[in-house]
Amino acid sequence: MNAKFNEIISQEQLTLVDFYADWCGPCKMMSPILQEVKTVVKDDVKIIKINVDQHQDLAAEFMVRGVPTLMLFKDGKMLWRQSGVLGTNDLVNLLRQHLN
Repeated sequence: MNAKFNEIISQEQLTLVDFYADWCGPCKMMSPILQEVKTVVKDDVKIIKINVDQHQDLAAEFMVRGVPTLMLFKDGKMLWRQSGVLGTNDLVNLLRQHLN
């Protein structure tokens, strides 16, 4: 998984990563928000979800201490990171800033 993950975040396309857990209430709130965001940003941003229980190595590598934790990558560099739930408009605005 690490090799595949590194391949994805190393692309020129913006990649939003959602580190989540199935048992996490706020993580469940993020799913429909991310779906709304995807309808707005379409293919300009790749959105992937990483289950921290299934991929503890990645969670440890990126020091994910709480879920949900969102990270934005481009060309292998982390551009932004935040833990907690973010609203659709806030997330879309953030992504648009990095698209321009």
